[in-house]
Amino acid sequence: MHLKCIKYSVFIFLCVGSTVIPEELEPKNISITVVYDNYLFQPRLSSSWGFACVVKTPGQDILFDTGGDSTVLLSNMEKMDIDPENIDMVVISHIHGDHLGGLYGFLRKNPKVTVFIPVSFPNRIRETITSLGAEYQDIKGAAKIAEHVYTTGVLGSAIKEQSLLLDTKNGIVVITGCAHPGIVKIAGRARQILPNRDLHVLMGGFHLGSSSEHNLKSIIEQFRHLKVQKVAPSHCSGDRCRYLFKKEYKENYIESGAGRVIEFSSLP
Repeated sequence: MHLKCIKYSVFIFLCVGSTVIPEELEPKNISITVVYDNYLFQPRLSSSWGFACVVKTPGQDILFDTGGDSTVLLSNMEKMDIDPENIDMVVISHIHGDHLGGLYGFLRKNPKVTVFIPVSFPNRIRETITSLGAEYQDIKGAAKIAEHVYTTGVLGSAIKEQSLLLDTKNGIVVITGCAHPGIVKIAGRARQILPNRDLHVLMGGFHLGSSSEHNLKSIIEQFRHLKVQKVAPSHCSGDRCRYLFKKEYKENYIESGAGRVIEFSSLP
């Protein structure tokens, strides 16, 4: 009898002491999960040359790039408990196979998506997308594609590429596939699209694997001039690039690779 009274008292305390927050007032987060990369963050995943990440926002789940192999992509997504059927849209940065190669295998799992592709893509890619039951949307200039989510529009000349921008509570998060147009140029473009917003994080492929130490240090200086707060280079960035950025940014350097999850607070 005495024991039952104790249990009852605890139950009352928990009910009175707890605050029920209405769902519409609960804080919402944006998360980025790297699901494909040649750098490995979680050993239980598979690594392969290329890049892909899943961006979860309060309103949409977005797959940015698809890596080079749908088998690796889908396997890593499964291990990270990400259901391909929950993805609402796909954004492809550029035409290279290590970013586009996993797309068709993914669409066979989930064709109920819109694929945002650079307008420069050949028609055969559009035809394949529609033949698998999906829709496509050509991207040329900067555009808002979801709440607080933007594309830079197509940049570059020889290799045309778009990057993804997330407008978070702490500032702009820039996700690049390979940054062929130049990582500094992309960062500058982000500031033009979302003026008066800080550059919070730059992540993805920086395409600096063959850059000299002098050039890398110059880019770091330009990042500082642009007030880039944090960096998470992976994929084609190169070991030397990652080492120098880690040395410069210290606690504001984010180790990235397949399996890395980064969370941000979203804007209201």
